[in-house]
Amino acid sequence: MIKTITTPFIFNISVNCYLIEIGDNYILIDTGIANQRSTIEKELENAGCQSGNLKLIILTHGDIDHCGNASYFRQKFRTKIAMHYADLGMVERGDMFWNRQKPNHLMRIIFGLLFGLSKSDRFKPDLYIKDGDHLCEYGLDAQVLELPGHSKGSIGILTANGNAFCGDLLGNTDKPKLWSIIDDRSAASASVEKLKSLAINTVYPGHGESFSMKQFSYNN
Repeated sequence: MIKTITTPFIFNISVNCYLIEIGDNYILIDTGIANQRSTIEKELENAGCQSGNLKLIILTHGDIDHCGNASYFRQKFRTKIAMHYADLGMVERGDMFWNRQKPNHLMRIIFGLLFGLSKSDRFKPDLYIKDGDHLCEYGLDAQVLELPGHSKGSIGILTANGNAFCGDLLGNTDKPKLWSIIDDRSAASASVEKLKSLAINTVYPGHGESFSMKQFSYNN
């Protein structure tokens, strides 16, 4: 069972976390932004999450709207955080431009003030995951997909029954398409083609409603 937890982010854009129920245990994909912590925490608790049964937090990338509550939830639920090494500086230093193509200095300052990760919420992951890694150890029949483009360390999760969690590679705020904020378009295009080549039924994006891969491939 997949529970989508959607909270406001900026302007009219919301952001998704995904709670996967596996028997009596859970895996959380992304954690939302810190100013929505109480809402997300309540959703997790109401779904049945408690200390010890949230087996893993997986971060699709290091942006603040996806990792803002990771450190807090790790402590609260006594769990581990997994992400790709290439986005480490984003969560360890609170720098959303770390390992990305850099904008001008003024833009770095503005975005740093608006979208930086506060010192109290910065962290070091427990696990670094990469393409092809399996999650059976945590009760989920799924594998990790490296999907660079939005960030160098962007990843997805593909379950055995064809559910793909793609982070911010794709979005669906009006229609399924490549997400509007892309760091490396060449890498993103290759990641999209990678998704198209796989046996995917439903895509769960970081922003917007889930959609069928068949629908996306037909229009893109």
